[in-house]
Amino acid sequence: MYGRFGEKICGVWTSDDDLAKELSDFSKVTGERSWRMPLEEEYNDQLKSLIADITNCGTRYGGAITAALFLQNFVDRKPFAHIDIAGPVWDDKLGATGFGAKMVTEWISMQGKLDSA
Repeated sequence: MYGRFGEKICGVWTSDDDLAKELSDFSKVTGERSWRMPLEEEYNDQLKSLIADITNCGTRYGGAITAALFLQNFVDRKPFAHIDIAGPVWDDKLGATGFGAKMVTEWISMQGKLDSA
């Protein structure tokens, strides 16, 4: 997704509406803007392999979607999100920005509070 959203917005892929809303809410709170993108199951065909159980890269098209679909094979049916920070994580003048760290940290902190409640 590098360049697709520019330097200020990351893409979020998840099939879980609750998780999408939580991440969107923390995105707004932290100022690390995000945009939910479609997790198209039909792109799973790009991950088929003649040799392995699954390949880790699809065709030239839909790479961020296939990256998210690849991850879903390893989360044991738990809600998950693929957050693509390739664009906003780097500033040509300043270097690494740390983009996404605040949003994810706040979301993780909320999970700890929910677990202890």
